[in-house]
Amino acid sequence: MTHSSLAQASQPQVSTAVRALHDRIFTLDSHIDIPWPDERNAFLDTPNRRVDLPKMQQGGMSAGCFVAYIGQGPTTAEAHAQAQAQCLAMLDAINQMQGSHNGITARVCPTVEQMLAAHAAGAHVVVPAVENGYGMGDDPALLAQFRAKGARYVTLTHNGHNVLADAAIHRPSLGDKPQNHGGLSALGREAIAHMNRLGMVVDVSHASKLTMMQAAAVSRTPIVASHSCVRTLCDHPRNLDDEQLDALKDCGGVIQITAMPAFLKPKPDAGKRTANVADFVDHIDYVVQRLGPAYVGISSDFDGGGAIEGWENATQGVNLTAELMRRGYDESEIAAFWGGNFLRVLKKAEEVAEQTADVLA
Repeated sequence: MTHSSLAQASQPQVSTAVRALHDRIFTLDSHIDIPWPDERNAFLDTPNRRVDLPKMQQGGMSAGCFVAYIGQGPTTAEAHAQAQAQCLAMLDAINQMQGSHNGITARVCPTVEQMLAAHAAGAHVVVPAVENGYGMGDDPALLAQFRAKGARYVTLTHNGHNVLADAAIHRPSLGDKPQNHGGLSALGREAIAHMNRLGMVVDVSHASKLTMMQAAAVSRTPIVASHSCVRTLCDHPRNLDDEQLDALKDCGGVIQITAMPAFLKPKPDAGKRTANVADFVDHIDYVVQRLGPAYVGISSDFDGGGAIEGWENATQGVNLTAELMRRGYDESEIAAFWGGNFLRVLKKAEEVAEQTADVLA
């Protein structure tokens, strides 16, 4: 069975009120991987993708951040050149995910204004992003090329340290020490300054705690954890602890809870780890209770390993809306979780970039 047919088979019925609310708000998934090499099948309902445009249409999903993911490798000149070329090629592939085909219209939107206009016109919104600063190698000037191709955020690290910063999970196979830089390197701080000037958001998912805390202090715009969960509820190094959550609020940022079972629930003593929509919303509840409803959002990490019971692909997002309504959240809060909070951070980054351009002009 395909991802969509599996989802349909297990799809519980939701009320008319839930469906109506879900369909009228702007729903954005802040982290989706793309297949690589590019298969040029975004407009097809494919068996091997949890997110494609037909699944987004079927599930009432307005928008997705599609990422050019570059796995961490050696920090040599040759490896950096390969990572840079692949990252640019992947962003080009994401930019091909637009137009009208098979009764579906999509637009690549590099600004919040364009995103909302596309949504109002009935088009699905594609937002490019980059996962792993390794994709820029050791050249911050490449960030301008990423932004020119529409990229809205860069995840500073992945699994393994790079030349910008330390990651939450180090890789001795690549020669990593537990810490290589003590958080951000000097080059990492320079890269953040470039991102601030370009209107790109600093993403701290995968970053070490020191890296995350330093990024929150250094960035002139709010930062985001584009696909992370709460460490108090699940003690995983990829998750944010209470001190990190507080720092996120202090800088006006947002944590986008993600559909990764390993980040949502502790590993059981026996059997396979599983998680469901209720477990996911537990993490939203925790952030709301600690920080307030303005600092949390939703991501799937679909096609990068994410999937939980009840949200197995892009057709099933309404199940999250149903659970949020069941717990008493109102429409304004649900709209904030499903995209409003994330758009606020993107918009602030745009405003700071504009102000910087005015000063330099």
